[in-house]
Amino acid sequence: MYSTQVSRHVNASRAAVYRALVDADAIAAWRVPAGMTCHVHDFDAREGGRFRVSLTYDAPAGTGKTASRTDTYHGHFVTLVPDERVVEALEFETADPALRGMMTMTTTLSDADGGTDVLVVHEGVPDAVPAADNETGTRMALANLARLVEADRRSE
Repeated sequence: MYSTQVSRHVNASRAAVYRALVDADAIAAWRVPAGMTCHVHDFDAREGGRFRVSLTYDAPAGTGKTASRTDTYHGHFVTLVPDERVVEALEFETADPALRGMMTMTTTLSDADGGTDVLVVHEGVPDAVPAADNETGTRMALANLARLVEADRRSE
């Protein structure tokens, strides 16, 4: 198991970014790498609240961890500190023992240059998930997050 961290500056307030971290519709819009579609099955954004999310490859050749083209994960919110931090414990739904195990994803928000620096730290990622894939997917998702909250900021 290993850890990764990816950061991105977002031109929006910490409050706006935090809202996108704890809203199911926002999660469906941004927490998805390019070439995939997100479906949020369950989402209870409170400490101890559960969630379940599926990411499905758009191309038929995509290989999923849960089904032929789908990665499904479930978990719960460990810590929610409004406008500061979200800690999630999650695991893939898979029959493959090399992909099993509880992971932790901590998202930390801090003020910077008129916006927010977002830091995502994944801990306990199974070795069977290439670190480069984890980091690339996180960068894509953070780019989506930036587009979402920055667009909302422009419409205020």
